[in-house]
Amino acid sequence: VQLQASGGGLVQAGGSLRLSCTASGRSFENYAMAWFRQAPGKERMFVAAITWHGRNAFLSDSVRGRFTISRDNVRNTVYLQMNSLKPEDTAVYYCAAPSRVWVLPGRSESQYNFWGQGTLVTVSS
Repeated sequence: VQLQASGGGLVQAGGSLRLSCTASGRSFENYAMAWFRQAPGKERMFVAAITWHGRNAFLSDSVRGRFTISRDNVRNTVYLQMNSLKPEDTAVYYCAAPSRVWVLPGRSESQYNFWGQGTLVTVSS
């Protein structure tokens, strides 16, 4: 499977961005999806995840109430809508997918076998 992330860029604090991640190579609708991020000099951290059917979403405490994860199984795409952005949201954002179908998404990197190339989000103060 290949994951292609896009939508990053430079935005002022308080602004919004929407990231997209398009998957190819397998039945997208059977797999949970997740977003992680890695800030400069820091470890990669969980941001959000969504079940294969899209009915359940999970968000980290740091983004809950500001970010929304969603998916379109017709377009094989998962989205991360980011509102009220803060300078501390600056990071490279990665989408990720597990190798097993119908597995509830978790917050650990070890659960995900496929990764997109990352898209840089920079939030200026």
